[in-house]
Amino acid sequence: MTSYGGSSAASAGSRTNGLAIASLCCGVIGLFILNIVLGPLAIIFGAVARRQASVKNGAGMAKAGIILGVVDVVLWLVLLAVATSNGGFSWYVGG
Repeated sequence: MTSYGGSSAASAGSRTNGLAIASLCCGVIGLFILNIVLGPLAIIFGAVARRQASVKNGAGMAKAGIILGVVDVVLWLVLLAVATSNGGFSWYVGG
């Protein structure tokens, strides 16, 4: 008899590495907001998760997180280059 809230299928199966999941989430969210912060985090989490891939599953997620992290950083650099070529950033307060 299983206890309340416990599942024998969940405990018997292999679990995905949490850092791989964090890497993938940071990479995907970084495409839309805070890409200069979340991109390097995705790369770091993915690299650590790839080292732990032999212990836990999630090597594919970690690799995808690393790739998305690199895309985030490149995207930030492109946006920065476009902003500087257009005369920099300016804040317009109506009036």
